[in-house]
Amino acid sequence: MKSTLKISLKANEKIYVNGAVIRTDRKVTLEFLNNVQFLMENHVLQAEDARTPLRQLYFAVQIMLMTPDSADDARRIFAGLLPRLLESFSNERIRAGLKHIDQLVADGQVYEALKEIRALYPLETEIMQQADTDATRALAMAAGE
Repeated sequence: MKSTLKISLKANEKIYVNGAVIRTDRKVTLEFLNNVQFLMENHVLQAEDARTPLRQLYFAVQIMLMTPDSADDARRIFAGLLPRLLESFSNERIRAGLKHIDQLVADGQVYEALKEIRALYPLETEIMQQADTDATRALAMAAGE
């Protein structure tokens, strides 16, 4: 028999399960006896926070999980974003992660894809900070400093 998954929620915390939004009125533990696609409230990315390429990808994949009725539209957005990201990033770890994410989404493992994207956030931040530093140096050199 497959092991069960237990998730503890605080009062008024939300969880998104197979497209349903569930909010508890008290502390509770949910036990999933079969495979489910779920997203904890603290992992939900708001549209206004999808400011980086990976966060935009995350948002598209998140829509697949949270609103199954809009999954086809989200898959089209994902399919448009992914090739551009593969083209934009030269970092092999991010590129390999993106290819794995593509496979996970194709296999219907949306939750695992979200975890994989979140794991790449620190590397994306590092790359973007380095790009900002390089741009600042270039501007300083151009200004004769």
